[in-house]
Amino acid sequence: MSTATLTRPAASVASSARKKGSAASREQRGPRTLYIDDVSKHFLLKDSLLHVLDHVSFSVEPGEFVSLLGASGCGKSTLLRHIVGLDNDYEGQIRLGSEIVRGTSLDRGVVFQDHRLLPWLSVEDNVSLGLINSKLTRLERQLAVREHLELVGLRGFEKSYPHQLSGGMAQRVAIARGLVNRPEVLLLDEPLGALDAITRLNLQDELLRIWRQEQATMLLITHDVEEALYLSDRIVVLDVRPGRVKGIVPITLAHPRDRVSHAFADLKREVLELLSIEIPGSAEDPSLAGNI
Repeated sequence: MSTATLTRPAASVASSARKKGSAASREQRGPRTLYIDDVSKHFLLKDSLLHVLDHVSFSVEPGEFVSLLGASGCGKSTLLRHIVGLDNDYEGQIRLGSEIVRGTSLDRGVVFQDHRLLPWLSVEDNVSLGLINSKLTRLERQLAVREHLELVGLRGFEKSYPHQLSGGMAQRVAIARGLVNRPEVLLLDEPLGALDAITRLNLQDELLRIWRQEQATMLLITHDVEEALYLSDRIVVLDVRPGRVKGIVPITLAHPRDRVSHAFADLKREVLELLSIEIPGSAEDPSLAGNI
């Protein structure tokens, strides 16, 4: 059955599916804030300790788009693994509302840099994996999958296989899979990092559209300053190992944002200074003034 031929009863089923499982629980208890509270992490390497995260604290409010920005090796992806619940060996506390996060749960969806689609499953079956522990009926699962494939612009590709998709299309499938259960927080671990520049820019706009349409709460892991500035309500800047919060930058620019505006350039300069990156046009190199 295609989305275009849904009868009224079937459409009603699709609507009711939204109210089951984790989505129903969310409606009952209301939106919850994600708290990262004094989180530290170290690894034992032979006879020494490698400190990866050092007393990291910040929050993500319901419906907010926050980026966690830092250089490679600063602990961004390690922290995301703790938030997802894949690694519970850390100091400090991670909470969703008043509930301590321990282990994976349907209230947190995740999209990785590599799409991690199973090559032997169709697009719709890959997305359906996001509902594997849900309480939906088979029909409700089918309708939820097709609704989210339409959300990411892949209507008509339900029966396709990963090898038939471009890199950007495969990441859209991964985003649909991360959202299909309507998690309270969608965690994005550099999901656009492996894409070509043009596809990446297009998918940034798609992410914004999905975020607004779904009223989702999103936490993006990235090392791309412009991407963080273009997408986020706030940017949490991590220092290099051990990763610690060096600053939190609110982004008040309205969407759509102009990447070549003076306001955008000023914010970029502020973030680069937090990252301790030499900025072209600084006093040390007046010949480059204005080139950022």
